[in-house]
Amino acid sequence: MKHFSLTCILYAFHICGFAQVGIGTVSPASSAALDVTSTSQGFLPPRMTLVQRNAIATPAQGLIIYCTNCGTTGGEPEFYAGTEWRNLAGGAPLSLAVGDNYGGGKVAYILQPGDPGYIAGQVHGLIAAATDQSSGTQWGCYGLDIPGADGIALGTGNQNTIDIVNGCGIVGIAARICYDLVLGSYSDWYLPSKDELNKLFINRVAIGGFANSAYWNSSEIDLNHAWGQYFVSGGQGFYLKVDTNYVRAVRTF
Repeated sequence: MKHFSLTCILYAFHICGFAQVGIGTVSPASSAALDVTSTSQGFLPPRMTLVQRNAIATPAQGLIIYCTNCGTTGGEPEFYAGTEWRNLAGGAPLSLAVGDNYGGGKVAYILQPGDPGYIAGQVHGLIAAATDQSSGTQWGCYGLDIPGADGIALGTGNQNTIDIVNGCGIVGIAARICYDLVLGSYSDWYLPSKDELNKLFINRVAIGGFANSAYWNSSEIDLNHAWGQYFVSGGQGFYLKVDTNYVRAVRTF
């Protein structure tokens, strides 16, 4: 069996002007610039640690590597999608951590066993916008009950937001700002529920950009009140729907 060095392959491409290179085949597929054919060997991409991967300067979109210490099973193949690393299945790399840039914002929380929506062996959670969407707006529709907008648990904020937007036509309210947001090419942002907002408070330093003030969540209490959270002490309490609080949108991944 003949072994070809990288220099030989590059020579064939650039010096001789070959349109294609075949390894293990004399007739490469017509759509392939490089066709590696084998029934006993595989293609081995560069192997590196997470730290080494993150040290790559300006990675090209489509760059493929194997991260040796990412994931839960000893490593995983990943590619650079232009703004972030993803695994080859297209999902979130298993190496994600709170505070990482990902999915149009910052990873705010990663689901743990027992959380609604947790799937063993997969990485899912919350992404927070990197900055606030408002420094002071109303929850909206004081005196009006919004059916369905009372979810407080992880995973309920999106439906709360949809119910608020459908039940309250006031422009510029907290839920509407998040619902209409398009950020980082993503348009599925929403106003977090009570428990989701608390995850943002817990991880506020890693996420960054929060004011020392109260933030709205999407969980309604009654006709006149909704839940909010003070991002100094972490206290959660009743706020009048006409109060003006900060807004930070989230989305799930």
